[in-house]
Amino acid sequence: MTQMIVKTQIMTPQIKIENLSKTFHTPNGKIKALDNISLEIFEGECVVVGGENGSGKSVLMSIIAGLEKSDCKNVEVSTPPAGLVFQEAETQILGETPAEDIAFGPQNQGMKKTEVELAVKAALEKTGLTQKADFPARFLSGGEKRRLAIACMLAMKFPVIILDEPYANLDYSGVKQVNALIRELKSDGKTVIILTHEIEKCLGLADRFIVLFHGKKVFDGSPQGGLKQNLEQWNIRNPIVEYKNAGDLVW
Repeated sequence: MTQMIVKTQIMTPQIKIENLSKTFHTPNGKIKALDNISLEIFEGECVVVGGENGSGKSVLMSIIAGLEKSDCKNVEVSTPPAGLVFQEAETQILGETPAEDIAFGPQNQGMKKTEVELAVKAALEKTGLTQKADFPARFLSGGEKRRLAIACMLAMKFPVIILDEPYANLDYSGVKQVNALIRELKSDGKTVIILTHEIEKCLGLADRFIVLFHGKKVFDGSPQGGLKQNLEQWNIRNPIVEYKNAGDLVW
């Protein structure tokens, strides 16, 4: 009898966090924004991190992106670090036009002129902004500004893209634009992390769902498993429950 040997592939996490805490010191005392959080995120995953305002989502991702320090040096992130798209995407726009804005990052990374040009061209094409390359950036729509911020991260070749409340102040068209781009990023093998309290707009795109509440990780599992939780206890709207109770609404 021939014995079959099955080899199990061991995946190395792209982001690894162990017992992470973050405390802010204010005139009124200490505020613990993150409390003993451990998690691993793997290459190519699309992870939705849900939680109400103040739950610690943005602080956690700022630490992962290298913009904030944790209380201890216990965060392992791939190199180069993650690219973070802020909730107010227009605050990240530095160039007069999308082409100028996208070029800013690669230029500061020391890329050669030809490399910068290629990076800008590829990022514009990937985000559907080629026709707006020389358009005044300040006149872009909300969805276009978010796509521009993502284009900047792509041009700098970040393997991890973090989107902080990407649906804030967007209409239906803007939401569709952002989600179409997230699908593109997933198909390209990028690791995508979405921070939001509007989970109904993106949970269908996710491979994994994490919930933060008062700085603690209270759920980490599949999107399907998350929808079976009592999300209201963490002040998150459950789209399934809301749909079932739609008859109770007054129109």
